[in-house]
Amino acid sequence: MKPLYTPWGEALDREHPLPEYPRPQLVRNSYVNLNGPWTYTVEDAEEYTRRRTGTIIVPFSPECLLSGCDFQLRSGETLWYERTFTLPEGFRKDRVLLHFGAVDQSCTVLVNDRPVGGHEGGYLPFTLEITDALRDGENRLTVAVRDVTNGGPHAYGKQKYRRGGIWYTATSGIWQTVWLESVPLNYVKSLRLTPNFDEKRLNWQIDADDPAGALVTVRMNGTPIARGRADGNGAGSCAIPDESFRPWTPADPFLYTVEAELGEDRVESYFGMRKFSTVMHKGHSVFALNNEPYFQSGLLDQGYWSDGLYTPPSDEAMIHDLETVKAMGFNMLRKHIKVEPLRWYYHCDRLGILVWQDAVSGGDPFLPLYTQYLPFLGVRVKDAPSRKFGRADEKGRAQFERDLEDMIDLLYNCVSLCLWVPFNEGWGQFDANRIADKVKALDPTRLVDHASGWHDQGGGDVKSCHVYYKPVRMKNDGRRVLALTEFGGYSLSVPGHCAEEKEFGYKAYKSAGEWMDAVEKLYRREVIPLIEKEGLSAAVYTQLSDVEEEVNGLLTFDRRVTKMDTGRMAAINGELTF
Repeated sequence: MKPLYTPWGEALDREHPLPEYPRPQLVRNSYVNLNGPWTYTVEDAEEYTRRRTGTIIVPFSPECLLSGCDFQLRSGETLWYERTFTLPEGFRKDRVLLHFGAVDQSCTVLVNDRPVGGHEGGYLPFTLEITDALRDGENRLTVAVRDVTNGGPHAYGKQKYRRGGIWYTATSGIWQTVWLESVPLNYVKSLRLTPNFDEKRLNWQIDADDPAGALVTVRMNGTPIARGRADGNGAGSCAIPDESFRPWTPADPFLYTVEAELGEDRVESYFGMRKFSTVMHKGHSVFALNNEPYFQSGLLDQGYWSDGLYTPPSDEAMIHDLETVKAMGFNMLRKHIKVEPLRWYYHCDRLGILVWQDAVSGGDPFLPLYTQYLPFLGVRVKDAPSRKFGRADEKGRAQFERDLEDMIDLLYNCVSLCLWVPFNEGWGQFDANRIADKVKALDPTRLVDHASGWHDQGGGDVKSCHVYYKPVRMKNDGRRVLALTEFGGYSLSVPGHCAEEKEFGYKAYKSAGEWMDAVEKLYRREVIPLIEKEGLSAAVYTQLSDVEEEVNGLLTFDRRVTKMDTGRMAAINGELTF
């Protein structure tokens, strides 16, 4: 792959990358960022020989440009990270917590050569208490990582050792921020916020060793407007005064701030007053926001960067993507087969972009007959656990369900997140109707697309269709919301901004004008008429940016060129409404 830097990656501060507080939904005035240069060693698992050693820039995977390494961690190898740290004066309270945003795929952590824990799975954060392992002055932190990309029980998404087409470079190791905080003995471990739009109330649930009596204060533009105390189980509620009630929408993404005080501990969070549901409109069930019909026009977003791969090169890079999406008139992004750093969701919340969240796929290799060929012939297959979709392994299925539960818990407070997507195109799919019911039980405040694309089992809230290589024709099933959840994917390469010589897309064009005309024609002739005719409720164009061989993005992989005519696209999106 050709070296291709984004503007932000080119200007990266290697000593202090991604310095922002990484958990906007639960902010505490205690923070030491451990990103930056670490030493590393790659060890062969069988011979225990050091294959290579050097310096790596955390939190960038060794496979990406910004890590400064550019090597692929292979199955059977161990990647050892090491750095030292000294706690600032006055930092330490009763407990010291070590946080990892994400480590792909399995890791063991040591502090001063003392094991303090580890984690399995590459997409979710974890926290280790390291208080007893610390010593005065300098401390040594060691992390041992192993990764089996597309094998074993863990999710791996769109990663492959042999990348190509819609499959991308496999990443490994630490790929989100590593940081420390210090807390008192009794502290707020989590704060779950549930806005009740119809009743104009905020419900909360505090997790702590002893949450009784915790004081929760809601502020609007800095002014307190409501207060309440948690009961012995950490639950509580408060009413939002009528004069302070301001609904959250993409056009007006207003956020209230929340403060929770528990003894010596104090945390801040935020929420928006919104409701996601379906309503009947002109004889069809459609998506609704705050009880009103609301058409969702979005883009498929893979979350890959030319220089950071899984890791955004900076906060500003994420903001640039989102502001560009807004300028084009889109109001939604489908986060595809990846869980992002929490700051990405925060920016969606405050800028006003709805989010569809995919679960990360995994399992054994699935059979192309069932995931690539039969769907294009209109053949639907029952999804009992089997080799067809790579789900014969019971351990892998159990791991998927645990990861699903943890992902929903992690992202529950994200204001903009309106829909869950457990399965995509049959990849690792099993028991989709049961899984959809489980998701609804875990989070009744959001909608579910149980099987995006094909192998629809009749469940969930959405009849979900992917259409490539043929005209967009869809029929409403009379029960669920009709959504075009992937389409388009027209490719246009921009010389000097492509990572690969080989190109992939669903229909290729040579000039920007011809490409833009084709996209507009697709929307106006095939998509927009379906709103009136069939009650189409959402459209997700493929995709936000180019990724490696895929050159079907509205932006180039390095984000230096916006291929889409922003004004024309905004005008098209202006017509995507009920």
